[in-house]
Formats: sequence, structure tokens, C-alpha cells
Amino acid sequence: MVRRRQFVDAALRVLAAQGPELNMDAVAAEAGVTKPVLYRYFHDKSALVQALDERGTELLFSQLLPAISADGPGLARVRSAVGAYFSVIDEYPNLYWLIARQPAADEHKDFIAAALAAVIGDYLRAFNLETEAAEPWAQGITGLVQTTGEWWLRRRPLARDVVVEHVTQLIWAGLAGVLRTAGIIVDPDQPFSAGKFETGESE
Repeated sequence: MVRRRQFVDAALRVLAAQGPELNMDAVAAEAGVTKPVLYRYFHDKSALVQALDERGTELLFSQLLPAISADGPGLARVRSAVGAYFSVIDEYPNLYWLIARQPAADEHKDFIAAALAAVIGDYLRAFNLETEAAEPWAQGITGLVQTTGEWWLRRRPLARDVVVEHVTQLIWAGLAGVLRTAGIIVDPDQPFSAGKFETGESE
């Protein structure tokens, strides 16, 4: 297991240096072994890519899922989650592109959306609203962040913190706007919990 992890580490360094087209000769050289030794642990390139997919998922989820489920003010939570996603793809752009090409990419997206839907559902219940919107909202937000992240990785026209803030404000405006139509005004600097919002009804 330790040896396999060392090879994955070597593959990550190759990706960082050479781009998302993983070269097995380069991985073996980076690890200081011959290619036949590498193939004792990974029978072919797809097996190593699968291991990289698992590592990338671990890296992303270890930062993103705690940010999604953390307590705190609503706007700060959105900012933290968006920032966590952009932080990982910024640090490992070539790993991201490699994983994005894999069949499991949609499964990762659905997993993130499901975690987000659970949080949104909790918010809606706290406001005594129906929760049927939680899943489509979560899918839309996940797609927004992913698509914007890929655009940013390709071009990097803005600093990371700037694009994170733009996406954060768009998501927050959408969530707060939909709640406002239900007569609920949320304070972006207060946690989403009982007693932390106002209704739009007159006294």
C-alpha cells in the first residue's frame, strides 16, 4: 500500500510538470524504478489513473465537504465552499483535467450535489418550506461552480479570490432571492437557524 501511494505521488508530480496526458515512462523515472516495476503495482495506465482519481476525490472532498456542512453565517458558508473547490483545482489543475475525463466524473458531481442538497434541505425545513427544491438547486449550484471553475482554469482572466467572490455572490443572491419570494429575509452575516431571519410580513 505504501509503495502504491509513492507511485501515485510520483504520478502527481509528473502531472504537475507535464500536463494531464499521463506518461507511464515519466512516472517510472520520477519514482526511480523501471516501468516493469511500476506495472507490478498498476497493471496498466488505466489502473494508475483510477488511483489518481481516488486521490483527487480524497483531496477535493476533504476540503469541500467540511466547508459545505460547517456552521456559521450563510454567506460565509457559501464563500468557504466555493473557495475550497477553487483552491483544490488551482493547486492540482492537471489532476483535475485528468479526472474530469473519467467515467466516474459524473458520480463525483452527483455526490457533491447530494451533500449540498442535504444542507439546503435543512435550511428549507428551518424556514418551514417544502424541500423539493433542494435537489435541483444543489444540481444547479454544483454545475455553476464546476463550469465556472473549468472556464477559469483554461483562461485565468481573474485572480482566484475575485472569481470566488463573484460566484459566491451569484449563488447567495439566488438563494436569498428565492427565499425572499416566500416572505423570508435572511441576514447574510447570521447563521441559518431559528430566530435568525425575518419574515416579509408587516407587524
